[in-house]
Amino acid sequence: MADLSCKIAGIDSLNPFWLASAPPTDKKYNVVRAFEAGWGGVVWKTLGIDPPVINVSSRYGAHHDQNRRLLGINNIELISDRPLAVNLQEIRECRAEYPDHVIIGSMMAPIEERAWKDLAQQIAESGVHGIELNLGCPHGMCERGMGSAIGQVPEMVEQVTRWVKESVDIPVFTKLTPNITNILWSAEAAYKGGADAVSLINTVNSIISVDIDQMVPEPMVDGKGTHGGYCGSAVKPIALNMVAEIARSPETKNLHISGIGGITTWKDAVEFMALGSNAVQVCTAAMIYGFRVVDDLIDGMSQWMDDKGYTSVEQFTRAAVPQVADWNELNMNFDTKAVINPDNCIECGRCHIACEDTSHQAITMTAKPEGGRLFEVVDEECVGCNLCYHICPVPDCITMEPVKTDKPPMTWPEHPLNPMRMAAE
Repeated sequence: MADLSCKIAGIDSLNPFWLASAPPTDKKYNVVRAFEAGWGGVVWKTLGIDPPVINVSSRYGAHHDQNRRLLGINNIELISDRPLAVNLQEIRECRAEYPDHVIIGSMMAPIEERAWKDLAQQIAESGVHGIELNLGCPHGMCERGMGSAIGQVPEMVEQVTRWVKESVDIPVFTKLTPNITNILWSAEAAYKGGADAVSLINTVNSIISVDIDQMVPEPMVDGKGTHGGYCGSAVKPIALNMVAEIARSPETKNLHISGIGGITTWKDAVEFMALGSNAVQVCTAAMIYGFRVVDDLIDGMSQWMDDKGYTSVEQFTRAAVPQVADWNELNMNFDTKAVINPDNCIECGRCHIACEDTSHQAITMTAKPEGGRLFEVVDEECVGCNLCYHICPVPDCITMEPVKTDKPPMTWPEHPLNPMRMAAE
């Protein structure tokens, strides 16, 4: 079996799978169960000192598909409402009982130097391997001047990171909010402040649904609702892009990254690591399927690594980063066409309808002499958009085949129709 051990921000981990700071890491009972299940580490639920935390009921909203499969959770829960002293004592006990597993202490405080430094020192003294600065929570705490209220201001991100780095001698992870125009602003600020790594993404600010009978956003609290933090598989594309942006930027490429956002399968984890994450954090999948989901993550990644010939996770970490390009760097002379395999076609017609109504009218439908329908691609009209490929319910029925060409690669800046080039000439 492949070696899944990894290192992030100088911290050795048995595997790259950590539980994110959230309800699953709120207490020793949960953390012990997680370690016994096989998780390499946990980020303890965010700790604070002031003001007091009182949670409401209800706390979770949900995003389902049409078959009621849970795609994501919107939560309005705050940071840990348990006494700081109790949390710190349980961290000490877990560190003593599970010395080979990673525990990161998550923290949050108002934008006051003494508050950040004092709390960081208390958490560090509990024996954690590192500290994660929660600068991303988009609800409840931000109304108090914490969480994303700090994380959305790069100058504050840099300042808070520097305060904590000055007060402790263990690795510091700055957790970034996705609720910002450009993630590089926050990442660069964290790097300037001395962060050893960044964690991202925190939850996405959202209203997940509305009860249209009572006309109240969900989750409801005595007839009212509010915005909350959204997590789950639907945020994965947002997270992947932000991770890749940090990994490929010259200003932040040396930052280690703890990838978070909709990681549900081993393949999700591989994608995050290929785009720059040194390890990953999971929350929603554990809340939906339980801690034993880590078995699937470990077994799946191990099997994939064996099949590919990888002996360590470092061999594929950041492997996809060089292939991430700006749009202007793409080859405009590359062309693909859809090809429909009639032997696999179940004649549902979804490809034809989608192409006919919303795309390029490149798929014809004709009646077969023996009965049934035949769907064929008109190459002259097909632009290779991939819509039919993604809509088709039958694997390998529609493939996208590259078109052979003698044309050399050409980017948009080189294209003869580019107005900028035409003006220069």
